[in-house]
Amino acid sequence: MPVALKYGVALCALLVLPALPAHAQERLTLERVFASPDLAGPQPRALKLSPDGKLVTLLKPRPDEKERLDLWAIDTATGQERMLVDSRKTGSGAALSEAEKMQRERDRSVAGSTGIVSYDWSPDGKTILVPVDGDLYLASLDGTVKRLTDTPDGELNGVVSPKGGFVSYVRGGNLFVQPIGGSEQQVTQGGGETVSWGVAEFVAQEEMDRRTGYWWSPDDARIAVARVDESPVGIVTRTAIGGEGTKVYQQRYPAAGTPNAIVDLYVMKPDGSGQVKVDLGTDKDIYLARVDWSKDGRTLYVQRESRDQKTLDLLTVDPATGKAQVVLTEKAKSWINLSDNFHPLKDGSFLWWSERSGHGHLYRVKDGRWTTLTSGDWEVKAVVGVDEGRGLVYFTGNSETPLEQQLYAAPLAKAGSLRQLTRSGWWNDAVMDGAASRVVVTRQNTDQPKQLYLADRDGKQLQWLSENAIRGDHPYAPYWGSHAKTRFGTIKAADGSTLYTKIMTPPLEAGKRYPVFMIHYGGPGAGRQVTNTWGGALNQYLVSRGWIVFSVDNRGTPDRGKAFEDQIYRAMGSVEVEDQLKGVEWLKAQPFVDPKRIATYGWSYGGYMSLKLLEKAPGVFSAAVAGAPVTKWDLYDTHYTERYLGQPQDKPSAYPSSGAIEEATAIRDPLLLIHGMSDDNVVFDNSTALMATLQGAAVPFDLMVYPGQTHRVGGPKISVHLWRTIEAFLAQHGGVPAGK
Repeated sequence: MPVALKYGVALCALLVLPALPAHAQERLTLERVFASPDLAGPQPRALKLSPDGKLVTLLKPRPDEKERLDLWAIDTATGQERMLVDSRKTGSGAALSEAEKMQRERDRSVAGSTGIVSYDWSPDGKTILVPVDGDLYLASLDGTVKRLTDTPDGELNGVVSPKGGFVSYVRGGNLFVQPIGGSEQQVTQGGGETVSWGVAEFVAQEEMDRRTGYWWSPDDARIAVARVDESPVGIVTRTAIGGEGTKVYQQRYPAAGTPNAIVDLYVMKPDGSGQVKVDLGTDKDIYLARVDWSKDGRTLYVQRESRDQKTLDLLTVDPATGKAQVVLTEKAKSWINLSDNFHPLKDGSFLWWSERSGHGHLYRVKDGRWTTLTSGDWEVKAVVGVDEGRGLVYFTGNSETPLEQQLYAAPLAKAGSLRQLTRSGWWNDAVMDGAASRVVVTRQNTDQPKQLYLADRDGKQLQWLSENAIRGDHPYAPYWGSHAKTRFGTIKAADGSTLYTKIMTPPLEAGKRYPVFMIHYGGPGAGRQVTNTWGGALNQYLVSRGWIVFSVDNRGTPDRGKAFEDQIYRAMGSVEVEDQLKGVEWLKAQPFVDPKRIATYGWSYGGYMSLKLLEKAPGVFSAAVAGAPVTKWDLYDTHYTERYLGQPQDKPSAYPSSGAIEEATAIRDPLLLIHGMSDDNVVFDNSTALMATLQGAAVPFDLMVYPGQTHRVGGPKISVHLWRTIEAFLAQHGGVPAGK
């Protein structure tokens, strides 16, 4: 079990590192950090094993255009790699529909990407369904590509049915089904401006990690389809200000405390006949959290979540009648975290993930009886594969340390010893084939960007798929000589909780003090900063400019158990601020830190945290950068905000003290506010509300807004401008000079 290094030993070691000769490495620039090819080397996405296990398919950025993705395949026997679909040659170049743009924005893994961002194997392993530029194509393994659709509206959520008999997709708010080799058929009616079939509503995409609104049964006999009625949802007039004009969108946005979309679920045959409505209960103000089919297709499983997110019911549904029965209920005093770890088994039992013990673990449930499969003060993250024949379940988790993630195998019938199948010292992700016979592992750590290898079911490495070693012509090789090591440590929160920290420093000279660039996120559910993962070239650039880069994961962040995360409940802007300030206390006690030059930076929830830190601790920071911050939580969406704060109309309300407006006039330290002017997630009104408050109280601040940019401000040249702006601002306020 790796132990977090103590800073004293690590930093003393840095003090005696010999200076590298000037010709030993190239110097990082912002232009190179954001240019192509990616300095991390190939960064594959959407890895899948073909149905026969002979190929690993993936989406890979182009060397000359890292934002554009193409479909590639690697032969698992020979390691030979080839492009299957070239997005430049295949696509029409047509502009994406607004609906598809917003879907990509919701899915952070493809936000800002062009070309191919998803694909779906046919079950016979002979073809792959590929969406490009709003239309669908069927690609064969010999390189031929057949166009399936050619419409101005664009198709969403295209998939091949489980048996391979059909292709299905959503267009214009209705579901279409096309038999392989046949003509398309519209199977739902009434889709339009406020009603849609087969598409996940805004909060399902943004907050619930549910990307689709329809689900095929395993035998191709039926489809469960969600019908979403957005007419009750309030309209936000979103003014998308761009460089060549302004577009006004009347966007349906369910702000906290306001009505959600009404979501119903229907089951129908592939031609749209035999339609029945699923009984989701009398309360319409619920969330359709997850939908799954049993192995034999005779039962539909539905996870129904209450509006306050304190109750989660698992329903079994008769697909012929729509009648439903509650088979399992989870309850929480704070909120219930959703997962994708439900897995039906052949005998009618199922795998279930629960935090009932205080930590996320796996259980096997049959006829109401729960069998514990994993336990302890650690978290199961994702079920990767199930081998019922051998009685094993494979999953990722962090039983050693929350700094890392490993792949494990455990017995499927009862609690037993875990087998760790990946090496410690790495953060590992994994995908398996349907038979759970082989696994593709993606691993990384602070000194090595993502590597891919193929392993057998016992974790034995069979071959590299992408070694991505930093040597030779690797993009990062010219800069490796000045690569700054990351050191992990711990500090204590006020309540005694252990908080994990990380630090990167330039080579330290005895007696010299250095400025600190403190990066934070701090929110629940995502965005942890302190993990043993590749930190990217931007952090290395900051260190090369003379900054110490530092982060602490505060209470309220995930992967540490429910009690650790729950401390943020109805108390946003409290314990996170306290814990970040504990990190500052530690920094100021170090002889190599300049206590008067500690700057802090965050984006989204992190931007909100920048504001709260300035409000709660005037005089502590030399400067702060707040990117796309939430300033008024009643402007943010229902599912996220109510999960942690309840509703604004609650008595008493947690919103005023959690917001960043009421105490904004207490800000005395230099602030740079940044926001994309077309942000549909944290809408621009959050920043305008803050601007008006600060201006009305004559509180000075710096501002940079980006026309046409959404919640993700970035892309070619834009990212360079963004960080040049941040550098210049920090140089003005006691940081490292911009020209250093």
